[in-house]
Amino acid sequence: MADHVLERRLWLPRPRPEVFAFFADPGNLARVSLPSARLRWLTAPPATLAAGAVLDFSIRLSGLPVRWRVFVREFDPPSRFIDAQLWGPFARWEHRHVFVEGPPEGPIGTWVDDRVTYRLPLGALGRLVHALGVGRSIRRVFDYRERRLRELLGTTSS
Repeated sequence: MADHVLERRLWLPRPRPEVFAFFADPGNLARVSLPSARLRWLTAPPATLAAGAVLDFSIRLSGLPVRWRVFVREFDPPSRFIDAQLWGPFARWEHRHVFVEGPPEGPIGTWVDDRVTYRLPLGALGRLVHALGVGRSIRRVFDYRERRLRELLGTTSS
């Protein structure tokens, strides 16, 4: 069964350690999530991510609460981390976050590269549901996240 892949790249005018620290703070997840998702922690998240961290939360999908547990599989500050679903709404969900200093000349900044590899459950039915709108919904989640990141980190730090 084929996975779906979503890739995004965003430049933020902040130093890489600062951008990485923002992403490594689980408290910021709610700040960049759609308000309609109503993210709610089921157990208190760690103060900062680390390899082996487990995050338990619920979100609303189409108005229904869904429990989600993710595991930080790799953590390499300030370069990258990978989180993967242990259980939740997907048959597979892996989100790779990579942080690259750049551009080489000009203002200080950081490229944030995201690669999400996911699969819906239910085989052929899941693929149909993806084609009928879930794929667009996931892209909207990341569109919103990008807008919020630009609002929160889109100006140079003082």
